[in-house]
Amino acid sequence: MEVLVFLVPLALLLGLLGLVGFLWSLKNGQYDDLEGAGWRAIADDEPVRQNPTP
Repeated sequence: MEVLVFLVPLALLLGLLGLVGFLWSLKNGQYDDLEGAGWRAIADDEPVRQNPTP
């Protein structure tokens, strides 16, 4: 039972750390464009090369 003295504050600290990290990511705009990352993953960034006609 003595281990609860360490585990409960540790759990609360980790939960608080996760909450602070989530709020920081919200403030910095990590969730502003949810669909853009998916489209960038499949977008073809290289231009199509045309075969030169002789």
